[in-house]
Amino acid sequence: MLHGKKIVVVLPAYHAEKTLVMTYNEIPRDVVDEIILVDDCSADKTVETAKGLGIRHIVAHERNIGYGGNQKSCYREALRLGADIVVMVHPDYQYAPRLITAMASMIASGEYDAVLGSRILGAGARKGGMPLYKYVSNRFLTLVENILLGQKISEYHTGYRAFSREALEALPLMENSDDFVFDNQMLAQAVFFGFRVGEISCPTKYFAEASSINFARSVVYGLGVLSTAFKFRLQKLGLRKFEIFNAAGGRLK
Repeated sequence: MLHGKKIVVVLPAYHAEKTLVMTYNEIPRDVVDEIILVDDCSADKTVETAKGLGIRHIVAHERNIGYGGNQKSCYREALRLGADIVVMVHPDYQYAPRLITAMASMIASGEYDAVLGSRILGAGARKGGMPLYKYVSNRFLTLVENILLGQKISEYHTGYRAFSREALEALPLMENSDDFVFDNQMLAQAVFFGFRVGEISCPTKYFAEASSINFARSVVYGLGVLSTAFKFRLQKLGLRKFEIFNAAGGRLK
């Protein structure tokens, strides 16, 4: 716990057998109260490995529903367990689990509702092996989003995130995609509904076992990001209405 807040870490897993142990071993037990792993119908031994590590809360999807769908299960289960702060860590060891304490502290202090582990702040991204085309597209998409969302966030595409219970209960997350663009839609919603977003510099690692979408999926993701940003601006201008920015939209249950 931090400042009396219950901290729950969620691990959205897919074929994470080879990296789960490394990730798990670096999760700071002095502040983390519960760990949840949600496996999206992996064909490897991710679930068996999680059980071997002693992870008590495991949700195994019977069919693959996508990265966004996995997160919906993660956050739903964390809220069910009474989480006050939820930190999402990819179990592919691409992000540094040791930063969980710092990220959760920024929310527990009452200063922020959401915190991002940024690969762009500092020199982490390229130094950690981020492919050049991913870096360039990251910077372009982030520039467009900052203009359309009226923010100064260093990157919108990190998978290392922490959220307060209040934010998770308020955002219409069920209106979002079950695919990779879920991440971006969720952050745009947080900004749209006035939640305070902070960032922390986070080193990242790119290696064979770390999960990464291919070029074709990256293009689809990029188009989805641009679509989300333009929808945000159109609704802010009162020109259109979209369900992902509907305050009465579907929430986690």
